[in-house]
Amino acid sequence: MTNKQIITIAGGGSTYTPGIIQAVLNNADRLPVAEIRLYDIDKKRNDDMYLIIDFMLKKDGYDQVQLSSTEDPKTAFSGCDFIFSQIRVGGMKMREQDEKIALKYDLVGQETCGLGGFAYGMRSMSGLLEIVGYVQEFAPDAWILNYTNPESIVSEAVRRTYPTAKMINACDMTISIEETIAVNYGYDRKNWIPSYYGLNHFGWYTSIYDKALGRDVMPEIIEKLTTQEMAVADFNAGDKTWQEAFSMMSVITKNFPTHVPNNYLEYYLYPDMVVEHADKEYTRANMVMDGREKNTREMAQKIRDGFTEDVLNFNFGEHGQYIVDMATSLLNDERRRFMLIVPNQGAIPNLRPDAVVEVPAYVGATGVEPISLRQPINDFHKGLMEAQVAAEKLLVDAYFEGSYQKALQAFTLNQTVPNARVAKLVLDEMIEANKEYWPTLV
Repeated sequence: MTNKQIITIAGGGSTYTPGIIQAVLNNADRLPVAEIRLYDIDKKRNDDMYLIIDFMLKKDGYDQVQLSSTEDPKTAFSGCDFIFSQIRVGGMKMREQDEKIALKYDLVGQETCGLGGFAYGMRSMSGLLEIVGYVQEFAPDAWILNYTNPESIVSEAVRRTYPTAKMINACDMTISIEETIAVNYGYDRKNWIPSYYGLNHFGWYTSIYDKALGRDVMPEIIEKLTTQEMAVADFNAGDKTWQEAFSMMSVITKNFPTHVPNNYLEYYLYPDMVVEHADKEYTRANMVMDGREKNTREMAQKIRDGFTEDVLNFNFGEHGQYIVDMATSLLNDERRRFMLIVPNQGAIPNLRPDAVVEVPAYVGATGVEPISLRQPINDFHKGLMEAQVAAEKLLVDAYFEGSYQKALQAFTLNQTVPNARVAKLVLDEMIEANKEYWPTLV
């Protein structure tokens, strides 16, 4: 009988927390839980989320699960078994700055891609390193399952500082892509064994084997992507930005029809088209603040006001289930297969070994076992990836060394940036905007 676990959610006030908790409750037979702790430096958000999660637990008959919220790291992490990390250093207000500063210069304004992603990365490194440090002090045997973005950058920073930390870096975007394709074109994703390589938010499927059909369905999916309009799946329904992203996925596939792409590649391959369709005054951050964030505050207020009916209003998606599946695979040695962000070390044989890549991997009681491609990747994908890896490495160097020069090199090399002049203009403005969060660069 598996002991009941203590789970700490770092970034407990996140609007994604209810989805994670619902997935935990739905999988209580595989992940029995004694205690859930919400840790966040934003007390108001954490208090709101505590009310919502407490309501969920009681509504679903899980009164025996102990729930707490705290801003104290010792209380949050001492003796816990799993940490689900989803922190956002600077919150949505700084995400808005990231997006709007880049767009001001006609560059991609996006939270993980382009220079907005680099600004966020410089903030996130400090925040996640602090979390990992707390875990090493108060719960060194605990597993950290990390959703904090930008994943390639923050995982590189953690690897340099805490090389033995028990941490798994994952992104649910590939699951969302697969689910959207399957729903649109009449497949069951549960039958799929996908093969994929790349960097986080920067990769390609090489095959999608369907166990029920007994064949690789990727060629027919490529054909469908180039000829049939695709609508977003239910969990993103009504979100025009996701609809635009999946429409761009068709554009990428039409022009480069050898692989199914990650739709985030639009920011690197077609940055001009992305900027052309962007609203520079009302970005994705504004949509989230006026949507998910406002919705969460309203739910908490309803609970405070004593409402008991029609309180919860969520689109859960795959985000919570994916991280819970990783936890159960570790806990029960299930050796399930996931797309994970890992040091390359030969997984992609002709890419530098110290790159942080996203590839399929098995997860069991001893941790992560990446799957090697065995074959070299093509020069087009390799060239794109090499430039992105170098830019990310330079950014991490800039963080640790306090180097303005390395930061400028990273900004210049980012593939959404046309020249060094605009890279310097954006960097200087972002340094000013991020004085509270970035290390001093000299």
